[in-house]
Amino acid sequence: MGLGEKLRRIFVTLFVLLPAAAIFLAGCAKNSGVNADPPAKPTRTAPAHFNVLTYHNDNFRTGEDLSETVLTPANVNPSKFGKVAFLEVEGLVDAEPLYVADVPIAGARHNVVFVATEHDRVYAFDADTYAPLWRVSLLGDGETTSGKRDCDQINPEIGITATPVIDLSAGPHGAIHVVAMSRDHKRHYFQRLHALDLATGAELPGSPRNIEATFPGHGAGSRNGQVVFDPRQYEDRAALLLAHGVIYTTWSSHCDHEPYNGWVIAYDSATLKPAGVLNLTPNGTDGGIWMTGDGPAEDESGNIHLLTGNGTFDPQLDSRQFPASADFGNAFVKISRNGGTLVVADYFTMHDTVAESGRDEDIGSGGILLLPDVKDDAGRVHHLAIGAGKNQIIYVVDRDSMGKFDRHDAGIYQKIPGALGGGVFSKPSYFNGTVYYCAYMNTLKAFPVTNGKLATTPSSETAETFAYPGATPAISANGKSNGIVWAVQNGYSGILRAYDATDLSKEIYNSEQSGLRDKFYDNKFITPMVANGKVFVGTPTGVAVFGLLP
Repeated sequence: MGLGEKLRRIFVTLFVLLPAAAIFLAGCAKNSGVNADPPAKPTRTAPAHFNVLTYHNDNFRTGEDLSETVLTPANVNPSKFGKVAFLEVEGLVDAEPLYVADVPIAGARHNVVFVATEHDRVYAFDADTYAPLWRVSLLGDGETTSGKRDCDQINPEIGITATPVIDLSAGPHGAIHVVAMSRDHKRHYFQRLHALDLATGAELPGSPRNIEATFPGHGAGSRNGQVVFDPRQYEDRAALLLAHGVIYTTWSSHCDHEPYNGWVIAYDSATLKPAGVLNLTPNGTDGGIWMTGDGPAEDESGNIHLLTGNGTFDPQLDSRQFPASADFGNAFVKISRNGGTLVVADYFTMHDTVAESGRDEDIGSGGILLLPDVKDDAGRVHHLAIGAGKNQIIYVVDRDSMGKFDRHDAGIYQKIPGALGGGVFSKPSYFNGTVYYCAYMNTLKAFPVTNGKLATTPSSETAETFAYPGATPAISANGKSNGIVWAVQNGYSGILRAYDATDLSKEIYNSEQSGLRDKFYDNKFITPMVANGKVFVGTPTGVAVFGLLP
């Protein structure tokens, strides 16, 4: 961790301990709280037609909301738009908030925003009145959250880090699935998958489920030919994925503290029974799945796509051109599910993957994006995925033939060095034929997709440079019109910025334009969540809510 990040953490900690009055001077905390009883009949002020059930809105991880009819480039400006509420919670909000419209709670219908925190708490707030509806603790009797595990990536406690996922078909009212880490007084550690009723927060039948796994192999953490999942060694950083009734959890380490491997552990959404396990470095080490909080993505055929971090890759290939050791460190990985078995169906890794992992220069620091079908200049349809990491190269892979390992990168669909201007600790987003990317210590850039190829230079970029970790943008639009790109600029205090999606040089709003009124403090990997006229931003003490001013 660099000096700047340490100073930022100190600053944020001091802020949390200071009297709340300084932050709420401009009335930003009006309507907030956690202990009050919910109102019987909340006022409904926003349309109830768009849900955010998963990280970045869909399983392609595009980050786009095409149903936004309230916010437009004409009214998102300092005189009409700003912070309208603050939802106070216990613990850092590292997970993206989620949103469900028209939930029946206590005899009334509510549009609800769900918030999960590092204090192992889950909250439901009315998204229109900001009243608390329910809150639950996911700690077992006598348990606490985990400490930081000698790693400052998540500090001072580890509880719920990964963005949950919502299954509207589970239970009587739908369920929010959450992974929570905890420990007991004997320092036994637990990772548990919970399924909570959307209307009450109560645990559904079969919940919680202790996350346990073994996998054949002789790599790090193995015993007697089996690699064993040790809950104390792992962090569920990447968002959960719900695909065809299966919940996928993916695992990284605390910093690079060994032993650890790259795990994918799946459960049935309805019952929480095990539904498959895969270790991506079973005969090696490392290969964790961070992806800056982005989740694994699902394609049209039900295959799962993700990026692995620095770890073992064996350049000695078998007859299928797969690594003979079955270790897939520092790679794009495509996973298919056959019954209860998860297998690697295809992959891509760069020609110098072993050297890159040795330098901790992996692609897994960034997130993945799947593009909708694109046609090349000959009319052929391509199914593409995009990722970039610390080596500052954008890789575009064909999901139908990813390229595997080649000492000249001959199988890659497209490779674009130098376009981002910095290492990537964020993920790209997509809207209306354009990919939006923001690397560390560089600008937010727009790359059009034309004739099946990603532009090698941006069509527009912001005037602002984004410090570590860059930014993961979100997009709101009404179909293809009124596109707005939202991004949080990290620093000693956060800045929410909004840009015209057709030209990123045109900033239409930022939260510093109105003094203290719109001020908030951010978390380094947070991404804005936009739903039905509101923008929700996680902070160290709650969620800042932005919308049209009264």
